Amino acid sequence: MSIEEAVAALTVTGSPFEITEAEIRGRTQRVFKNFPSIIPHLFAGSRNTGATADRPFLVYEGESISFSEAYAQADALGHALAQTFGVSKGDRVGIAMRNYPEWVISYIAIVSIGAISVSFNSWWTADELAYGIEDSTPKVIIVDRERLASTHEAARANGATLIAVRVDGALPEGVIAWSDVTAAGPSMPVVAIDPEDDATILYTSGTTGHPKGAVSTHRAVCSAVGLFGLRTTAEGLRNPPPAPDPNEAPTLPSFILIVPLFHVTGGVPVMLSCIVNSLKLVIMYKWDVEKALQLIEREKISNFVGVPAQGWDLVNFDRFSDYDTSSLRAIGGGGAPAPASQVEKTAKAFPKGAPGIGYGMTETNAFGPQNTGADYISHPTSAGRWVPPFEVTVRDEAGNDLPRGERGEICFKGPNLIRGYWNKPDATSSVIVDGWLHSGDIGRIDAEGFVYVEDRLKDMILRGGENVYCAEVESTIYEFPAVHEAAVFGMPHERLGEEVAVAILPKEGVDFDPAELQQFVGERIASFKVPVHVFVVKEPLPRNAAGKFLKRELRDSYVK
Repeated sequence: MSIEEAVAALTVTGSPFEITEAEIRGRTQRVFKNFPSIIPHLFAGSRNTGATADRPFLVYEGESISFSEAYAQADALGHALAQTFGVSKGDRVGIAMRNYPEWVISYIAIVSIGAISVSFNSWWTADELAYGIEDSTPKVIIVDRERLASTHEAARANGATLIAVRVDGALPEGVIAWSDVTAAGPSMPVVAIDPEDDATILYTSGTTGHPKGAVSTHRAVCSAVGLFGLRTTAEGLRNPPPAPDPNEAPTLPSFILIVPLFHVTGGVPVMLSCIVNSLKLVIMYKWDVEKALQLIEREKISNFVGVPAQGWDLVNFDRFSDYDTSSLRAIGGGGAPAPASQVEKTAKAFPKGAPGIGYGMTETNAFGPQNTGADYISHPTSAGRWVPPFEVTVRDEAGNDLPRGERGEICFKGPNLIRGYWNKPDATSSVIVDGWLHSGDIGRIDAEGFVYVEDRLKDMILRGGENVYCAEVESTIYEFPAVHEAAVFGMPHERLGEEVAVAILPKEGVDFDPAELQQFVGERIASFKVPVHVFVVKEPLPRNAAGKFLKRELRDSYVK
């Protein structure tokens, strides 16, 4: 069965994936007709099914929280947000914490009362967090121990209440303990929510030094979940799973959470897929390959979704064969391309599982072309194909669609796109043009519909799934007194894809210590943006006729 035949069979009239048209912000848009279009409706199955109530939902470091327990806490939190803290529909509520069960519970409560969930990057410095708080102006911020200190001053300055998670001892004045607002009892307030209401803000690195808050509506998030469901179900029709072994005890599918929830991958295809399908989500404190293998074996994990670097760690671990990974059925992720050799090695390492990759963005709620199984093995350098109502095209500099096989900018359209960037109309209009999202990536679509990403228009480094915009790093480096010229670029790295590098011409007569520069930068921006390679030069950096640094030339010379 072809992917087109499978999709046609699944989108017939009356099906959950039936496609219709709707008017969205003045444009006619193809959308799912019967799939939920507001996020609280995605929770209905796991909230109301009696068989699910006592099933493990969130498993973390020896803790296990059932679906009924999680919803009881979410209901109490939603009640407190609305009744105690005055959070109304459209107000922002921030989440600034590492991957804890409370992150998931907070999200459920926030979107259920019509508020906007603002995901703050837990790797941000205090200055970066302060910018996010000032930009989004949340009424309440839910923080963990590490983020309490780094958000306290900015929260107070902006009038935001802090709710503290997993903090021992006395709390600063005005900070509320999680346990004080999640005691079982009150029910979730009932709020009328429209599919076009704002639901989430996820921050992305910015080309001009500050991150941008990507705003998604309820319909956008739900559409992404539906698209993932359609794509997965279509693959199931094309390649039916083998009959279960009668000698093996049946186990329910489950996910291991190895990417941050403040990233769109962790928040949509992982977290929401578990909620919609009533699946167990096993949360890691931080990425550790051996700990992951132990959890896969003990919890019988079926779905491993991360960045290629984590899949690389898994299949290359020297004691990989010591652990039982036979429960895995899907080993994939996105955020960066995987080496072709890794695709074949993954397929051999998991004979019952299928390797996969996805090409999505924060701006698409993680959904985009996907490649899995036999298609991925036969097309290991492709990001894969897409399903409707999502659309992909390749365009030239004038905005014209190009024929199959020709290179141009990859553009996306669909109900899963963000509506824009928070408080940044110019940035929105430059990226979303006539309903099409311009990805900033250069690529092509072959005759079979496989998408290939080959280059970037943006001055950006892709480090282990994290976008690092060179302009932001350069802006910080230029604050260092010894620097005269600085050009930031990506250096190839086998595991991470790329690492951050910089070539620097010091000011004349000034001594220069690369280690001091790295420390200086690390105190001002997140650690993953700090240059690993610092190349000190004695001559002005190469530029083109327009005065721009020739970064590809720099990179190629240092690679050699």
